[in-house]
Amino acid sequence: MFSKILIANRGEIACRVIKTARRMGIKTVAVYSEADRNALHVEMADEAVAIGPAAAAESYLVADKIIAACKQTGAEAVHPGYGFLSERASFAEALKREGIVFIGPNPKAIEAMGDKIESKKFANDAKVSTVPGYLGVIEDADHAVKIAAEIGYPVMIKASAGGGGKGMRIAWNEAETRDGFVRSKSEAASSFGDDRVFIEKFIESPRHIEIQVLGDKHGNAIYLGERECSIQRRNQKVIEEAPSPLLDEATRRAMGEQAVALAKAVDYDSAGTVEFVVGQDKSFFFLEMNTRLQVEHPVTELITGIDLVEQMIRVAAGEKLSIAQDDVKLNGWAVESRIYAEDPYRNFLPSIGRLVRYRPPAEESAEGITVRNDTGVVEGSEISMFYDPMIAKLVTHGPDRASAIAAMSRALDAFYVDGIQHNVPFLTALMGHERWKEGRLTTNFIAEEYPDGFSPPEPDDAARGILAAVALSIGALHRERLDHLPGRLRAHSGQVREDWVVKLDKHYVPLRLAAGYPAAPIEIDVVIDGGYAVTVQSDWRPGDALWTGQVGEDHVVVQVRAVESGYRLDWQGYSVMARVMTPRIAELDALMPEKMPPDTSKMLLCPMPGLVVSIAVSEGQEVKAGEQLAVVEAMKMENVLRAERDCVIGAIKAKAGDSLAVDAVIMEFE
Repeated sequence: MFSKILIANRGEIACRVIKTARRMGIKTVAVYSEADRNALHVEMADEAVAIGPAAAAESYLVADKIIAACKQTGAEAVHPGYGFLSERASFAEALKREGIVFIGPNPKAIEAMGDKIESKKFANDAKVSTVPGYLGVIEDADHAVKIAAEIGYPVMIKASAGGGGKGMRIAWNEAETRDGFVRSKSEAASSFGDDRVFIEKFIESPRHIEIQVLGDKHGNAIYLGERECSIQRRNQKVIEEAPSPLLDEATRRAMGEQAVALAKAVDYDSAGTVEFVVGQDKSFFFLEMNTRLQVEHPVTELITGIDLVEQMIRVAAGEKLSIAQDDVKLNGWAVESRIYAEDPYRNFLPSIGRLVRYRPPAEESAEGITVRNDTGVVEGSEISMFYDPMIAKLVTHGPDRASAIAAMSRALDAFYVDGIQHNVPFLTALMGHERWKEGRLTTNFIAEEYPDGFSPPEPDDAARGILAAVALSIGALHRERLDHLPGRLRAHSGQVREDWVVKLDKHYVPLRLAAGYPAAPIEIDVVIDGGYAVTVQSDWRPGDALWTGQVGEDHVVVQVRAVESGYRLDWQGYSVMARVMTPRIAELDALMPEKMPPDTSKMLLCPMPGLVVSIAVSEGQEVKAGEQLAVVEAMKMENVLRAERDCVIGAIKAKAGDSLAVDAVIMEFE
């Protein structure tokens, strides 16, 4: 076994690998860029080596710097995590030449599975079910149209070296095939330096289900069940679960055996994932193989009890698998939510900045429920524009799917983040979505259910009642504290008015409070809107970030943020502004004119914090709707900003190279 390994990665996956290595008694070496000097993975590792500037292309993606760090520290092996160099056969070969072990599959397996066309040929030879398609060289758009007609519409045009949704187009007719062929080739060339594309049948209402495989260097390979990853946005996974609510044992076995056959065909010797597109009728077709540890590996670990990172390290050290196929048992259900630094209310645009508050739910395992949080940040960490915007992976495990989802919902309610925008409200709303809870999934789920983007759901009467009762308990305790401050001109009688109104956004909710001042921990009886009465109990005290307690029979965890003259309450995907007032003040408040936002229709505002890559127009230029105005880069993605209507460019306020905050003015229109 190795005595010291280097982790050629950053963030949560670097921290994840360090935890297992520490448990195995293996010392660890972290590498870091200038932007990550104070990162959590650097603090956790036994040693750390600086490898260059913030840009990944000058640090984490430079194989020579990783190898130099190994030599400097005496690291015998490298775990690549995911992303960066994890699927570069050339990196694995370079390590081998230097006598350093790559904790991953052999270079030939990486190369064979890294090319989508070659991997499908291997899959065909291994008798793996593949999507009907054409894997040869496509000469031009006319050739593409001919192939598409033979396969039958709709078809998918995909980049051979693609990933992350780039170089991918769906075509439903000849015109879309011609356009998609040209665009896919162009995107493939610019993103991967390889313009080859192929065409295959597009499966309607598909599900994305993947099989976890594990192989060693002695010819053994097994599968560890499946993960369902159908909840995606722009071909990026958002929520994963294991097992899949669709599969039965026979289908699971068939998919698993085919995945193992493919792994053996390429002498696969590490943890890897064989991905399938699956029809609602349980028909399945090979999609691709990822020759690395997947982001969503924790859900498999929780239902199998197998530490995949440990298995990767042991296999790399030459050990035989200690697990046979019959030893693999699937227990309970696990759900993973990816916590991203992105603004769900602005079409999920990236958000960067400092984590002013970062209070994830406690990791625990009790009463059959496990909560796990894989993260690479702490309070005060900086979310940088240079890397992936993932903050954490929140994972819950329960005896069945319903309990795992309920645990996830509670855990998300308790995931408190301030300083940046994040997708926790969206994830929380998803957990309460009936279609999700029923397991009626497709990869188009988010597009179908949120066609106009995400906005906070409007609370129904029951939710509004709970939020109003919580707001009143918070307001009552605040008033109790103020009324008992020393130095008051007259002592307070200890009595408090019974009738109150809580304003939730634009809704006024009348409540009646039992006489007498409450004390913390609070227990009050509240009559809501002249209707039902509930008892409110909580240990909350002014200044606490989370209000945790009972409202009637409901156990609720509400995030509380003090704002001017009120509170912002976040719970179950709802986000409301709450103000506690007397009935008379509520009457007067209803008469106040609504403050209108400023008119920004003649400005191009930066939609996210980012770097201006280019300005495509000049002052005085006439532009048509849809024309490119500027390109802003954030979180490794270039975002093209286009004109919404015909206009004339007035003043240009930014230039290429400028680093802009959200809503900064890029240009004005005449």
